[in-house]
This record gives sequence, C-alpha cells and structure tokens, in this order.
Amino acid sequence: MRSLSFSEDSTSRLNILCIGAHSDDIEIGCGGTILRLASQYPNSVFHWVVFSGNEVRAEEARRAAALFAGTNSLKGPLLQSFRDGFMPFHGEEVKSVFEELKTISPDIVFTHNRNDAHQDHRLLAELTWNTFRDHFILEYEIPKYDGDMGRPSVFVPLDTELCKRKVQYLMDAFPSQRSKPWFQSDTFLSLLRLRGMECNAPSGYAEAFYCRKLTL
Repeated sequence: MRSLSFSEDSTSRLNILCIGAHSDDIEIGCGGTILRLASQYPNSVFHWVVFSGNEVRAEEARRAAALFAGTNSLKGPLLQSFRDGFMPFHGEEVKSVFEELKTISPDIVFTHNRNDAHQDHRLLAELTWNTFRDHFILEYEIPKYDGDMGRPSVFVPLDTELCKRKVQYLMDAFPSQRSKPWFQSDTFLSLLRLRGMECNAPSGYAEAFYCRKLTL
C-alpha cells in the first residue's frame, strides 16, 4: 500500500485545528496522530477547541491538551460551555464560535465524523465543513454504546509505545470518566489494534479517519 505524508521536512510548521464536542473527544479520536505530528513537526501550532464541559471537565481538557501537544505551541484550549447533548438546539451560538475560528486558516482540521450517532458530534462535523471549505479535514471516530463504528478510509500507523502513551494520557487526564465501563485502556487499545490490522501497520496499531476531500 502506498503511503502519503505531509512533508519530508521536519522543520515544517503545521497549523493544526482540533475540534471536539466534549473534553475527551479529541484525545480519544485522534490523540495518537496528534502525538505523532507533535513529534514529527515540533514547530507546529495546535489550536484546541472544546465545546462543552463544567469546571471539572474544563480542567481535564487543559491538562490533556498540554500532554498531547507537548512542547509545540498550544493555542487554547478554547473552552465553551454548551450543554452536553443539546448543541443542535443552540445552533446559532455554536455557529458563531466557528465564525471566530476562520482566522486560524489551518493546514489540518481534526473534527467529528458527520455520520456519528451523537447529535453534538454531527453538528460540529457539519459546521466544520461549512466553515473550512478549502482545507484538509480528517473526521475521527469515537467508540460508544450506539455501535456506530464504520469503515474509515484513511489510516495513520502508530508505534506501539506511542499508542501506550496515548492511552496512559487518556487515563491520567480524565479521572472523571474512569467510572464509565467503556472508558478503559483495553477499549482504546482494541480499536487501535483493529485499525492497525486493517491497514497492515508495521506495529499493528493505527488510528483511522474519514476523508471527504483529498487533493493529490
């Protein structure tokens, strides 16, 4: 399978926008890829935007963003306080946040999958595409009770140690979520392993994304 890369020049400065409805979405959906990009392109800038959360979740979001962005420049996290599960009913206010994000002009946008079963996720995916019409957008996946796992078409192979670091950061940064039966290390490692198998990753691990537009 032929692989594509952003650039062979590690001095490249990528402007990366990470969008999440909830404080752990970005880290679950694309945390491994962010860790890889942060290491491969150490001059990059990460813009971190989270649309919901109380004080506890906001503090967790700050800690997680710092862990995953590492020594790269981190803008944010920009924390909003929309009610979990009710974002579609506050569409005008959510849209206004996206209008403010237009000044970023990112090289890469990580956002939710537009076919996600969660209503907040779907709205943010739709507004991402409405706002960034000429940008490279990767839609990540979130495991959940709804069982909406699909067939993504873009894979990012990840080293085994990097995957372990992603999972450890998740468990360390989000103690408020550890009581949930699905928020477990083996859940995240299993998905990484499954996607790694599908793309024949050398390590056996990968994250997967949906890409609607790609220019070669």
